[in-house]
Amino acid sequence: MATDSAALERQARPAPRGAAATPKIQSPAAPIARGIGLDRPFFDDKNRAFWILQSAGWSGYFILRSLSGFANSMGAMFIVHALLLTATGYSLTLLLGSLFRRLIEMRPVLTLLLSLAAVGLASSAFSVIETWSFATFLKPDSRPSGVAYMGAILLNFSLLAAWAALYYGINYFLLLEEQIDQRERLESQASSAQLAMLRYQLNPHFLFNTLNSISTLVLLKQTERANAMLARLSSFLRYTLANEPTAKVTLAQEVETLKLYLEIEKMRFEDRLRPHFRIESETIGARLPSLLLQPLIENAIKYAVTPREDGADIWITARREGQAVRIEVADNGDGENAAFAASPSTGVGLANIRDRLAQAYGATHGFTTKQNDKGGFSVIVEIPIETGDME
Repeated sequence: MATDSAALERQARPAPRGAAATPKIQSPAAPIARGIGLDRPFFDDKNRAFWILQSAGWSGYFILRSLSGFANSMGAMFIVHALLLTATGYSLTLLLGSLFRRLIEMRPVLTLLLSLAAVGLASSAFSVIETWSFATFLKPDSRPSGVAYMGAILLNFSLLAAWAALYYGINYFLLLEEQIDQRERLESQASSAQLAMLRYQLNPHFLFNTLNSISTLVLLKQTERANAMLARLSSFLRYTLANEPTAKVTLAQEVETLKLYLEIEKMRFEDRLRPHFRIESETIGARLPSLLLQPLIENAIKYAVTPREDGADIWITARREGQAVRIEVADNGDGENAAFAASPSTGVGLANIRDRLAQAYGATHGFTTKQNDKGGFSVIVEIPIETGDME
C-alpha cells in the first residue's frame, strides 16, 4: 500500500526515548568467566596465553611421567626425578622461547637452522640432567660416563622439537591473523574512501546546475525567485551535508531529501515538472546510501522535462519484493532521450550510482535501465533490506 508525505513523516519517527529495549540475558557463569579471563579471545593477550599453555603443558608432562613411573614400580623417588625433569624442561623451553622471539623475525632458512641447533643443544643438556637424575635418585649403583649421558637425547629432542613446532605454529598463526585483520581494515578504509569520493562527486555536479539556474534568474532580474532558490538550496545542502558521506539513511529520509531538491527544480520548471511518489509503508525504514536517488531525478529532469515544452511526469516508486526493496524512477519523456540517457556518455549520474551500489552491496544489488510503457525512461534499483541503526 502506498503512503503520502505525512504518513512518511509519522512512520519514520524514532521510537520514544523511554521505550526500553529487550534486556540481554546474562549467563550466571559470566562473572566467573570474567574473573579468570575467559570472557575474551584466548590469544588476545599473547603473554598470558603463553604462560597458561607453558604451565599446562609441563604440568601434564609431570603427571604423565609420574604415572609412568608408578606403573613400572619405580618407587616414590620417581616423583622427585619427574619433578626435576619437569623443572628442567620448563626452564629450557623458557630460554628457547626467549631465543625464538628473535629468530622468528629472521629469514625462514636461518630461523629453521638456528632453531634446530638450539633444540639440539637444549636436548643434550636435558639428556645429561635426566641421566644424572636417574642415576642419583633411582639407580645409585650406576655410574654413567661419556656418551652414556646422551642416552635420552632422542626422546628429549622429540619433546623439545614438538614444543618448538607448537611455538612457531601458534606465533605464525597469530601473525597471519594480524595481517588478515590489517588487510581487512585497509580494504574497509579504501571502500569508505571510495564511497566518500563518489558521494562528494555529486555535490559540485548538482551545485553547478543549480547555481547556473540562479545566475540565469539574476540576469533576468527575477531577484525574488533567485533569493527563494538560494534559500531552498541552502536548506538542501544543510540537510544533505549533515549525513556522513559513507552513511546509510532510511528511505523516508531519502524521499524527504528528494522533495527538497524538487522544490529547487520546481522554481525553474514550475508546472512542467510533475513528480509523483508511491512509497509502500513496508519500505520506508529500509536503508540505502544517502543521495543515491537524486542523480536519477536529475537525469529524468534533464532528458525528459527539459526538452519538452509541456514538461513531463516523474514517478518515484518503492515496494518490497521478498528480502529486497525495488525502487524505480520513471518518466514519460521521449524514447530517443531515454535511449541517450542510458548510454555511458551521460556523465556522472548513472555511472556514479552503479559504482556506489557496487561498493555498498557487491553482487547483492540490481541496477537496470529500460524504456517503459509510457514511452519514457526507467531506472530500477534493487537492494537488500537493511533496517536498524547503521554506522
